[in-house]
Amino acid sequence: MAPSYSVKDLVPLTGSDAKIPRIGYGVYKSTDCKAAVLAALSAGYRHIDTAQFYKNEVDVGEAIKIAGIPRKELYIVTKIQHPVENSVEKTLENIRESVRKIDSGEGDRKGYVDLFLVHTPASGREGREILWKALELLKEEGATVDIGVSNYGIEHLFQMDSYTSIKPVCNQIEVHPFCQQKEVIDLCKSKGIVITAYAPIARNRRSDNPVLVAIGQKHGRHPTQVMIKWSLQKGYIPLPKSDDPRRMKANMDMDGWELTEEEISEIEQLDEGQDGAICPYPLNCP
Repeated sequence: MAPSYSVKDLVPLTGSDAKIPRIGYGVYKSTDCKAAVLAALSAGYRHIDTAQFYKNEVDVGEAIKIAGIPRKELYIVTKIQHPVENSVEKTLENIRESVRKIDSGEGDRKGYVDLFLVHTPASGREGREILWKALELLKEEGATVDIGVSNYGIEHLFQMDSYTSIKPVCNQIEVHPFCQQKEVIDLCKSKGIVITAYAPIARNRRSDNPVLVAIGQKHGRHPTQVMIKWSLQKGYIPLPKSDDPRRMKANMDMDGWELTEEEISEIEQLDEGQDGAICPYPLNCP
């Protein structure tokens, strides 16, 4: 049987002293981000995933302050999409501002995020290198604990070998039963790069799939819970998103039941490759 992972697990990161919670809460297109983050924290999430593109870093920061949870117990991720004026220094100042929005620090404690990612490879090779150099400097300053990438394909990851002095700890990509990205994931595993899976429930667009419905009925679970459980048992870190507190709790209700090897195999047959992707497929960017 595939390994059993609890949502309470902390996953070690290659080359880092830090660990990332096994499940996270994504805030893309959150209708009331501050309230949603507070509800997620109340439900037990400690890993919050935002981005400059989402335009809610300030809301995340305010929710963290209101919640009053010790900062060391939280794991906060954000992302930058494009370099600023093709300048490492201007890009660095831009990402410093993201950190200030999320965590300006208290007293003698300097503000920081736990993980800062390059959001997409769409800036081209030169742009990606500028972004990475800025992130390396941010890490050296202590304003982020670790750095990584998002939506990177095989060629983007290989290119990084030529310009990085700090290796990425994470690649955040779309992963769910209908878009499994096996080749990229295999490469990441070989490089010790953790996979965080966005849209792990396919934005609830495929929960009527008969295979998932049948498996869910066997376990007394909703098909979206089956998708999250599959992601966990594959060793990924899913980032389910819902503004409904009841669904937030259901998405965390993963302990005490397991998918069988046969059920995992059935789910693996659902892969549609690029045709199954919900988001524009960015892995083919030059």
